[in-house]
Amino acid sequence: MTTTACTMPMNTPVGRLVLESAGDVLIGIWLPNKTKLAGSSDHDAPPVLKDAATQLEEYFARERTEFDIPMELDGTSFQKQVWAELSRIPYGTTISYGELARRVGRPKGPRAVGQANGRNPVPIIVPCHRVVAGNGLGGYGGGLPMKRALLAVEGLTA
Repeated sequence: MTTTACTMPMNTPVGRLVLESAGDVLIGIWLPNKTKLAGSSDHDAPPVLKDAATQLEEYFARERTEFDIPMELDGTSFQKQVWAELSRIPYGTTISYGELARRVGRPKGPRAVGQANGRNPVPIIVPCHRVVAGNGLGGYGGGLPMKRALLAVEGLTA
């Protein structure tokens, strides 16, 4: 049986996000500069999307430092390993791409972890914005202004 994906738009301080679920798990967050049409409104959205939206609102209000959302992330085993490690980076902390590469056992692979970061299907909740280049911010799928804004929510300057 195939589960139909549902989407729900959400306005945030960093722009309009589109949350996506399949069944009772979150499978995606589309950033403002990415294309994803929202098919649901919040009143008919599945509970997982409403819960994700609530937790994101709490995050932007600086009332939440960790997320507790059931997720199913589609990616390679390496990408999933990188995303799991991203989830271990504490709120208000950054690490370098090189450090992330060391943590996943690929000390010579900062570019590979950067590419896995870029394919993170649930940015913000899996905090890829907390990874910075050794010589500056590095990149971000939502653009550098959004990365700076997310870091600022966590009390960091970039």
